Amino acid sequence: MGKIYTVSEINKYIKMIFDKDVYLNNITIQGEITNFKAHYTGHLYFTLKDDTSTIKCIMFKSFASLIKFKPSDGMKVVITGQVSVFERDGAYQIYCRTMTPEGLGELYLAYEQLKEKLNKEGLFDSAHKKKLPYLPNRVGVITSRTGAVVRDIINVTTRRYPNVNLLIYPAAVQGVNVAQTVIEGLDTFNRLNNVDVIIIARGGGSFEDLFGFNDENLARKIFESKIPVVSAVGHETDFTICDFVSDLRAPTPSAAAELVYPQYSDIVQKISTDRNRIIIGIQNYIIRKREYVKRIKAAKLEKVPLDIINRYRMIIDSTIRKSENNIRLRIERYKSKCMQTISKLDALSPLKTLTRGYSVVENKERKVIKSVKDVKKDDKLNLTLVDGKINVIVE
Repeated sequence: MGKIYTVSEINKYIKMIFDKDVYLNNITIQGEITNFKAHYTGHLYFTLKDDTSTIKCIMFKSFASLIKFKPSDGMKVVITGQVSVFERDGAYQIYCRTMTPEGLGELYLAYEQLKEKLNKEGLFDSAHKKKLPYLPNRVGVITSRTGAVVRDIINVTTRRYPNVNLLIYPAAVQGVNVAQTVIEGLDTFNRLNNVDVIIIARGGGSFEDLFGFNDENLARKIFESKIPVVSAVGHETDFTICDFVSDLRAPTPSAAAELVYPQYSDIVQKISTDRNRIIIGIQNYIIRKREYVKRIKAAKLEKVPLDIINRYRMIIDSTIRKSENNIRLRIERYKSKCMQTISKLDALSPLKTLTRGYSVVENKERKVIKSVKDVKKDDKLNLTLVDGKINVIVE
């Protein structure tokens, strides 16, 4: 029968044959990535396939850290490496050393070159970033008129802040017209000056799908905008030139809505906190000044020459006048600030809506009726108007 070999010996022998082959030691292969997995150690595991075959691949962290793009399933790439055997499993695979995107190589190179150019010009510097207003009156959104993005932004903003004011500018978010239509939207909002913040939004996609947002003219138009711009293009792992040059980058369109509009309950709490802080501050200021006057009055002035006494009297009078003026000005300033904030909240109050002729319809369980399907004949309803309530019966 001859010598009997172990499995390990056979696998080791096959590996030796692979490793001695000069062609397999330095080979370049193109294919499509599938079953991609980025391990927590930094190693990349994936399968490379074509129309009829597949081959397993691994790229260790030392080589993977040199890649300037994020590999993903479906991406066509060109890799170089060594074909060898993993002795434990008796399986051969490619140990990758380099990876470049096939078909995206020129696009990615153009992206990196433009990014470096604009960065050297200072378009990405934080010193140029404009601050977003805390409570915008109106927000302009540049995105597709249809699709999930515009619905997500509307849903998130209305949930966080009632009676929001959004102005949608329809634009192409994919294809050759992306940059031109987005630039037109930026020009329109800046010319009319009718919004406080501009959101550029698009859902996720491939590098090619998002490449329209890597346009140099679009980047410079965002930089020149007098209105703060929030970039919400793609998903959290997607980056475009728009993200770097805008005043704020949001990981998703929904996150952009959360960053632009504060929570309504937080505003109410802030007003209450500021009001209490102002009252306590004024009270403490008055107490300190009164104590100061008391200490001066309690001093043994009879032992001091008359001219010193008179001088102190003038200082006291002047201090009291300044204190009164400062207190009066501070109260007026805080009162004006409170009134402005209250006016904004009052303008958003549901009661204001009732004054314009609207009413709230509720059934006997006090559930708000939103559709004719929610009632039937002989149901008793309650109408709430601005000056009272009316009980009605459905006929």
